[in-house]
Amino acid sequence: MSETLERWGSKRAFILAVTGAAVGLGNIWRFPYVAGENGGAAFLLIYVGFVLLLGIPVMMAEILIGRAGRRGPIQALGALAMEAGASANWRWLGIFGAFTVFCILSFYSVVSGWSIEFLVASVNGQFSGATAAEIGAGFDAFLANPGLLIFNHSLFLFMTMTVVAAGVSKGLERLNNLLMPLLYGLLLLLAGYAATTDGFTTALAWLFLPSFDALTPTVVLHAMGHAFFTLAVGACALMAYGAYMPEDQSLPKAAVAVAALDISVALLAGIAIFSVVFAQGMDPAEGPGLMFVTLPIAFAELPGGAIWLSVFFLLLLLATWTSAINLAEPMVVTLQGLGCRRSIATAIVALSVWLMGLLSAFSFSTLADFRPLFGRNVFELVSSIPPDVFLPLGGLMIAIFAAWVMPRATAMQALGAGEGGYLLWRNVVRWVSIPLTFIVLLGGLL
Repeated sequence: MSETLERWGSKRAFILAVTGAAVGLGNIWRFPYVAGENGGAAFLLIYVGFVLLLGIPVMMAEILIGRAGRRGPIQALGALAMEAGASANWRWLGIFGAFTVFCILSFYSVVSGWSIEFLVASVNGQFSGATAAEIGAGFDAFLANPGLLIFNHSLFLFMTMTVVAAGVSKGLERLNNLLMPLLYGLLLLLAGYAATTDGFTTALAWLFLPSFDALTPTVVLHAMGHAFFTLAVGACALMAYGAYMPEDQSLPKAAVAVAALDISVALLAGIAIFSVVFAQGMDPAEGPGLMFVTLPIAFAELPGGAIWLSVFFLLLLLATWTSAINLAEPMVVTLQGLGCRRSIATAIVALSVWLMGLLSAFSFSTLADFRPLFGRNVFELVSSIPPDVFLPLGGLMIAIFAAWVMPRATAMQALGAGEGGYLLWRNVVRWVSIPLTFIVLLGGLL
């Protein structure tokens, strides 16, 4: 199997691509409500700490495997394992990663379709003057309409896969270069608007002045899990990007840059969201409905709220679009490695994800009473087990492979940080990141 011929056109393109994979629902939807449920600043502080000790080292491990192998995840793992004299069965980790991304993208596409619906509704001014009861009832009615959910799911997936079909340079790189700066521009615009609201100072205090009375083992575990989810680590997706990485790029610097950009999105989104929530005297611990119920209620009562709500849902759509594109790419690369042309591989992934997504879309209506495991419907299962269990399990195996199995010389060359940098990274992964990842996995299982 020959090395992949495609490369990112620049160091900046690689950083934007990995950031695009990481930035999405985890930052703009999941971070605010998880922070809201877990005490704000205390959660944020622990989360940032785990990004440094857990997220960045394992992210580097995943990228360096792809960079060393210069192939799709399955082929890279198999070849590097054989080089190390280890079992070629390590390639199954690539298949497991592809399955994890497949599950995540299937529900991700459905939820991202919600942002399309809410963007259109906010542009049309449907939330202006609406009561809390009306907005809540409207969201429930939307979820109970399978036809509308499927339409938005299909539209979002079409938007995603047409970009993936265009390839690395003409598709992913071009769109990342355009949309990621636009995403940050919209975030700064919303944060600037948040600064004009009465809830701005309260939001800053709540996010940045920790009260350690709120610190519990559950908060710590949620912070560890979120550090995994938000950086898109553990599904072998970043291996594909490592295979395209420029030869002269510093992997540690790129990983730190991605983590910093990822955290900044979560912080800016948190400032924008909680400023509005506190301005209206609402509870930040509203859970998953914070985005699609609480925010429309809050914005509806603010001057110019319809415009700013439209900007917010446009931001959410762009973030989920770039993330979905970058999540779909590894599955396409995996099929290419098995002999499929890119167009055929893209079509297979698109159809498979679409069909799996139907089960999530029907979970709020036709299949609402179908609860095959743990009393949960299909949407609840695929939106919890893959992020909470599959990602840490994949991350654990990736870290073990990179730090214990890969030949030292190969890993050191792929890391590109010299012998001292390599030894520091390897010791952190072996004795800090791997035990922490195991704890995240246990927490997800329990």
